[in-house]
Amino acid sequence: MVNQLVQSARIGFVRATTFIGTLAMSAKAGALYTNKRQLLQPDSDPLFMDSNHIDYQRVTFLTSAPSIKQCPEDSGCEVAFAGRSNAGKSSAINTLTRIRGLARTSKTPGRTQLINFFDLGDDKRLVDLPGYGYAKVPIEMKREWDRDLAEYLQKRQSLAGLVLLMDIRHPLQEFDLQMLNWAAQAGLPVHILLTKSDKLKRGPGQSALLMVERHLRNMDPGCTLLSVQTFSSLKKVGLPELEGVLAHWLNADFIDPAAL
Repeated sequence: MVNQLVQSARIGFVRATTFIGTLAMSAKAGALYTNKRQLLQPDSDPLFMDSNHIDYQRVTFLTSAPSIKQCPEDSGCEVAFAGRSNAGKSSAINTLTRIRGLARTSKTPGRTQLINFFDLGDDKRLVDLPGYGYAKVPIEMKREWDRDLAEYLQKRQSLAGLVLLMDIRHPLQEFDLQMLNWAAQAGLPVHILLTKSDKLKRGPGQSALLMVERHLRNMDPGCTLLSVQTFSSLKKVGLPELEGVLAHWLNADFIDPAAL
């Protein structure tokens, strides 16, 4: 009887975490409910194995790919970083790995036009996606990059989650919303970093955070696939929280709910 109740509770949980209709029940989505706000935490639920510490300083450059067809073998587990060209994406990756210059920063937005892969060992990877919202490139090139990003998010089976970076002073711009929609179509968890939080005082910073949280609750009422935090590469604010989210995603050993 107890086992039946536990099984029923788990089935109810899986059903409760559906997002955008049946999309979140895809094979990829089922394996990725490791968001820090989910109803059952990985550390206390046998759906997931315990998270292990990841030494990001061990990271090494793996390869660059102009499209998903040139990406490394689609195996293991990877987390992608995406954001507008001036959102501080490269700085965040460098802060996470404690390696200055690992992800190249540029004064020219949109300079990075390749999908860059970094090896963490044990078949785990960080992925630096091209900055989007390019201001100084031809329209056709923008459309091509958009197609590549959408294809990567929706077809890459080893992709465990997306870290979406937004300048805290200008969150939820058109391209940010497009990325959230692409991720939703793939049933992909998204953790938003509101970067450059050191640029705002505490009050305005909290207001921006609450505004984004309200928007995410409207998109994902159960907060099972979407989460947000403030972050500052300069002050190292929010780094432990980011590391915790990545650890859950990269270390999650999923058990198919259908087998319970």
